[in-house]
Amino acid sequence: MNNARKGAVMALVLLSGVLSQLYGCDKAPVSPARKPPEVTVMTVTARDTPVTFEFVAQTQSSREVEIRARVAGFLDQRLYTEGDLVKTGQKLFQMDRKPFEAALLSAQGQLAQQQARWEVAKATLARVRPLAAQNAVSKMDLDNAVGNERETRAAVLAAEGNVRTEQLNLSYTTIVSPLTGLASYSKKQEGSYVTPGESGLLTSVSQMDPMYVNFSLSENETLKYRDDVAAGHLIFPPRSELIVEVVMADGTVVPNTGTVNFLAPSYSQGTGTFLVRAVLANPNGLLRPGQFVRALAKGASRPNAILVPQKAVLEGAKSHFIWVLNAEGKPEQRVVEVGDWQGDNWFINKGLRSGERIVVDGAIRVTPGGPLNIVDAPGAASTGAADGQPAKANGGKSQ
Repeated sequence: MNNARKGAVMALVLLSGVLSQLYGCDKAPVSPARKPPEVTVMTVTARDTPVTFEFVAQTQSSREVEIRARVAGFLDQRLYTEGDLVKTGQKLFQMDRKPFEAALLSAQGQLAQQQARWEVAKATLARVRPLAAQNAVSKMDLDNAVGNERETRAAVLAAEGNVRTEQLNLSYTTIVSPLTGLASYSKKQEGSYVTPGESGLLTSVSQMDPMYVNFSLSENETLKYRDDVAAGHLIFPPRSELIVEVVMADGTVVPNTGTVNFLAPSYSQGTGTFLVRAVLANPNGLLRPGQFVRALAKGASRPNAILVPQKAVLEGAKSHFIWVLNAEGKPEQRVVEVGDWQGDNWFINKGLRSGERIVVDGAIRVTPGGPLNIVDAPGAASTGAADGQPAKANGGKSQ
């Protein structure tokens, strides 16, 4: 019995040791205190900021002329190289002149006949008039002489008109360029019979200098700009004299800038957009008609604007917000009204005041009123974007 009691006591001792080891394993170690998140902070500054609006645009010849035949006849020669630059007055096509030279000779012959008849009529009238004054001939004879002289004079005028018409027709057989520009391909070949009208289209010539650049504003963009101007958030130059810079598809900036010279009087019924046209010098032919380019419209500004990095702006369920440091240096969540983008920055229309400090980097790790390890951002204060950096409008392409 004593041996049994001793065995039970030993079993209890072993069990208690095992349980103590198990409980010791389950006990969690004490973790060290959590470090406050490191954030970058900057001070915002309100200032007048130039903005540049960017649009997808297409070039257009400032003057494009269709070259058509003015008279019917056979095409003898094409006198230009397709696709080359042609000068004003340069010969492009030569039609067969022979039928028109013959017609001119015939008209000149008719004119000579009518001039001869007129000379006879004038001489007859000169003889009859003094005789009529002496009552040597009847009044009818005088009237007949006067009428014949007038009739033959009118016939001469008509014959002169025919001669001029035939001279014009003959001149039309040599077809010249009315302007300096690039000539398109020939739509008619030598030996073709051409006639005036739609079927008489021979080629076209497109003037290269100056060049038009067309871009469009949607109705939403137009209304937004109007509201921004009314609210004092945007100022356009007088008479909307924007300077337009053109950037080609490969990033090449066209050396010459242009100006807006046309605003459409109404919206397009097909696209619902408002056409804007700029014109710029293109002396070296860098731009060709039909190119897609980027048009940077400069000259507008946002007065007393606040511009912050986009990464400082967070988006909540219903609004955008920024972490703002209060007087104690604690972060507070501030709802803001955002405007347009400008490069990597964002205009803030409402919610921030000049001089306030905001969290830029590390904003995602911030908690309201929590401690922060603050590092000032390089450059200290927020400023407007550098001159010439495009601003991205919410409604359209702008950077």
